[in-house]
Amino acid sequence: MKRLFTRLCLVAICISLLPSCSDEQIEPLGYQGVPQIILDVDLGSFTDDLFAMQMLYRYREQKRCEILGIVVDRMGEQNAAIADVMNTYFGHHDIPIGLERAGVENPKVWIDYSGLPEYRNPDGTYMFERVVSDYSALPDGWKLYRQLLAAQPDHSVSIVSVGFVTSLAQLLKSEGDNFSPLNGVELVRRKVRCAYVMGGVFGESAESDYNFSQAYTFSKDFFSLWPTDVDIIFSPGEVGDAIEYKPEQVIGDISWTDIHPIKQVYMNCDCNTGQKMWDPLAVINAVLGNKLFYLSERGTVQYTADSLTLFHPNPKGNCRYQLPGDSLWADAMLWRIRKSVIML
Repeated sequence: MKRLFTRLCLVAICISLLPSCSDEQIEPLGYQGVPQIILDVDLGSFTDDLFAMQMLYRYREQKRCEILGIVVDRMGEQNAAIADVMNTYFGHHDIPIGLERAGVENPKVWIDYSGLPEYRNPDGTYMFERVVSDYSALPDGWKLYRQLLAAQPDHSVSIVSVGFVTSLAQLLKSEGDNFSPLNGVELVRRKVRCAYVMGGVFGESAESDYNFSQAYTFSKDFFSLWPTDVDIIFSPGEVGDAIEYKPEQVIGDISWTDIHPIKQVYMNCDCNTGQKMWDPLAVINAVLGNKLFYLSERGTVQYTADSLTLFHPNPKGNCRYQLPGDSLWADAMLWRIRKSVIML
C-alpha cells in the first residue's frame, strides 16, 4: 500500500509539471460559462464508456461543467437502463436520457454488461436503483438533442461523442419543430461550440475506424452535413491505446465497496480484454480544454466510401485531432481517470 501511495504521488506530481501541449484554445464566441456537455455514448460493450460517465459526474460536482443530457446511441432499452443506473448511483438522476431507436443493428459487443440493471443482492432485491419507470417513453436521441440545444445560449454546448454518430446524423437531418424553427444544421451552427469525437484514423494509416464504419450511412451524413464553421476535435483510437486500466487495478481502486456499478461489471463480466481508456480522453478534452493534449494542425476531414477518415491540412479548417503522447503523458492521463474512482 505504501508503494502504491508513493507511485500515485509521483504521478500526481508529473501531472502538475506537464507542460501545456497546445496553446490554442477554442474561443467560446461570447459564452463565458462552464462547458455545457451532451454526452453521446454507446453503452453496453466497452467499459471505458462507464469511466467517461463517472469522470463527467465528478467534473459536474466540481462545477467544471454541466451535463445537459445523455444520448445512448447503442439501440436497446437495456442500454438506456445502464445510463439510468449510472445517473442514479452517482446522484445525478436529474440528467435526461435519450435513446437511439433507428441506429446500428446488432453491432459487435466486446464486454456484455447489458445485465447490469438487473444485478441483485443476496436477498433478491435490485442492487442498483433506477428512476426511469418506462424506457419506452424516453425521447429519441435526436429529439433530445433538439430540445437541449434549443434551450441553451448560443455557442455554449460541447458535444462529447464516444460512440456511433447515428443520433447526431439524425439531428443534422432534422427539420424545425416545437423546440426550434431551425433545421438541424442551423441549430448545431447556432448552439454548438465544439464536438469532441472519439474516432478517426489519421496519419499514415489507411484503415477504417470502428465507430464510423459500423454506422457508415450515418457517418457519411454526419461528415457531409456538419457545419464547417463549428469545430471538431477527434480523439483517435491510437491515442487511448497507450492507456490501459487493468481489471485488477479497477477492482483494487474500488476496494472500499462492492456495491458499485463499474466494480460489479468487472466482477461479473470478462473484462480482461485489454480494455483501453479511449472515451475518457474526449471528456477530459471537452471539460479541461486543449492544454493537456498534443493536437494536430487545423484542417478538414474527408470521409470516404471505404470509411476512411482523410485529414487535409488547412489553416481555416474546423478539424483537429489528438496526437499520442509519451509514457509520462499516458501515466498522467490514467491517473486522472483513476482519481475519479479512488477519491470519493
